[in-house]
Amino acid sequence: MSWRKQAKKRASKEAVKHVKDGFILGLGSGSTVAYAIQEIGKRIKQEGLNVSGVPTSHQAFALAIHNEIPTTTLDEHPQLNLAIDGADQIDTKLNLIKGMGGALTREKIVASAAKQFIIVADETKLTTKLGTKHAVPVEVLPFAASTITLEVEKMGGKAVLRESNGKIGPVVTENGNFILDVNFGPINNPKELDCQLKSIPGILETGLFINMADITYVGTQTTVQRLERTTRKSLT
Repeated sequence: MSWRKQAKKRASKEAVKHVKDGFILGLGSGSTVAYAIQEIGKRIKQEGLNVSGVPTSHQAFALAIHNEIPTTTLDEHPQLNLAIDGADQIDTKLNLIKGMGGALTREKIVASAAKQFIIVADETKLTTKLGTKHAVPVEVLPFAASTITLEVEKMGGKAVLRESNGKIGPVVTENGNFILDVNFGPINNPKELDCQLKSIPGILETGLFINMADITYVGTQTTVQRLERTTRKSLT
């Protein structure tokens, strides 16, 4: 196993320590969170832990079933105790870029419904500014993809329609939409950019997760680093 996989696994183990009996969990998508889902499954078997998960994608759903984690929905549980997810880039304020796996809209909905949102990652995801390594994924209505491309270019971004690796044509999200990957370079004000993008008709959600992550566990080659945001969100 590579050091990055080991780092992700160690970080996931720390995150899963926050899971308590009776919790309703948000289960993120991607290779990093897969380790967390496996750890939750182990705790269910070893401790008799009684939890349920709200998956953010078909992949997360399949992993939950494989690891014998009962699943539920936001219709049944509109407020979650905890959500665990990965990230593609993390800045010094724990703002995130997410969505390289295409599940950004559901991931953001689930994260916003959780009392606590925990991120697991390896140290390669850390950066001083968002946008230095990744474009910003944007979920858009297919009907509006061309007009949105023009609008983001006016803002100084370069938009590329994400193409599927497994078939000819664009990636289609589980919501039936397209993904535009928009490169703005280093982002000085991610909150402002998020608001500007959402003001464009046809953009459903962005991969900018601003002031959402409460705790981030970052796996290094030898240890796990815990980063915590000082201001917490509250749900009424």
